[in-house]
Amino acid sequence: MRILLCNKFYYRRGGDCIYTLDLEETLVSKGHQVAVFAMACPENIDSPWSSYFPSRVGFDSKLSFALRSLGDREVKDKFSRILDDFAPDVVHLNNIHSQLSPVIARIAHSRGIRVVWTLHDLKLLCPRYDCLRGGKEPCELCFKNKFNVLRHRCMKNSLAASCLAFAEAMRWNGAFLEENTDLFVCPSRFMMKKMEQGGFGKSKLLHLGNAMDVSRCAREDYSERKDYYCYVGRLSHEKGVETLVAAASSLPYRLLVIGDGPLAGKLPARGNIEYLGRRDWQYIKTVVGSARFTVMPSICYENNPLAVIESLCLGTPVLGADIGGIPGLIEERVNGLCFESGNAESLASGIREMFGLSFDYTGIAGDSCARFSRDSYYDTLVKHVYGLK
Repeated sequence: MRILLCNKFYYRRGGDCIYTLDLEETLVSKGHQVAVFAMACPENIDSPWSSYFPSRVGFDSKLSFALRSLGDREVKDKFSRILDDFAPDVVHLNNIHSQLSPVIARIAHSRGIRVVWTLHDLKLLCPRYDCLRGGKEPCELCFKNKFNVLRHRCMKNSLAASCLAFAEAMRWNGAFLEENTDLFVCPSRFMMKKMEQGGFGKSKLLHLGNAMDVSRCAREDYSERKDYYCYVGRLSHEKGVETLVAAASSLPYRLLVIGDGPLAGKLPARGNIEYLGRRDWQYIKTVVGSARFTVMPSICYENNPLAVIESLCLGTPVLGADIGGIPGLIEERVNGLCFESGNAESLASGIREMFGLSFDYTGIAGDSCARFSRDSYYDTLVKHVYGLK
């Protein structure tokens, strides 16, 4: 098959980017022809398709960003060119809003090309992606009425930014998205449920959990553990790190924190908490692979978080917040526990219990690598998503 993968960034920036790059590698290894459509960024990986990439736009140029969000001429022209020259059987969309825009779904659909869309966040339902009103508490008001993004100034507490988000949501509304997309791939059952709740038809939704290159998690000994637990991820409010630090501060256990973000340098220093900053995969692999467990303390609707999958494939159990798609990845007292999202006392209780439990680390790694392997994902993808007979 000839498959065109679309994602606004083409480098290892976040979970959506890692998914796209891993999928490209998998498809090529299986003999498919793959092209890429992304925004031109200096960090991008070299690609033979880069001449088709539209120019980079960001928040620094408000007019250019607004025009791009609503589907500008450059994206239309360059996307049409790559369709002409590559002639894909399938266009596989990923994280495309704002910097590429759903106009590309309409262009591909109008040519009779199969359009599928893997959902990495809740942007199709929530104009600010994360369903956090004011960036603090879960909110689903926009599932039914997008005007709420204006009423509550959800984008950066700015009327102008919220107006753009509202205009974008109205232009690329649910009816448009369903009409121009053959199938939405939901990496978590939680995402699928929310899409149904937001009015999307069941016939257009498929649950298929994300996969990863599990060979990256191979270790000689999964059972060797050190006496600490860790957090890996963005240091920001929606990730619940403030709740984690509050809980950890009341306990004697050693916590290692890996990551960067707006709260870096602002979280309270404690003798049992070590902030290690942003690190590469080999460092993370060593630290997570030797930890008693990792913590995913999010207060936002996580979808199918890669940090949880990576931890489990390293044989490391997860203490996760009971929100979004996190509970769907955790089997209580087998590969982890859940606690009440945003509740520091519940999290502290979970940390104490995790240190008191015994886990089969090797078994967790084996089961998780089988569950999240590329091969099992690929079989479902080509048959039920791409429609390959």
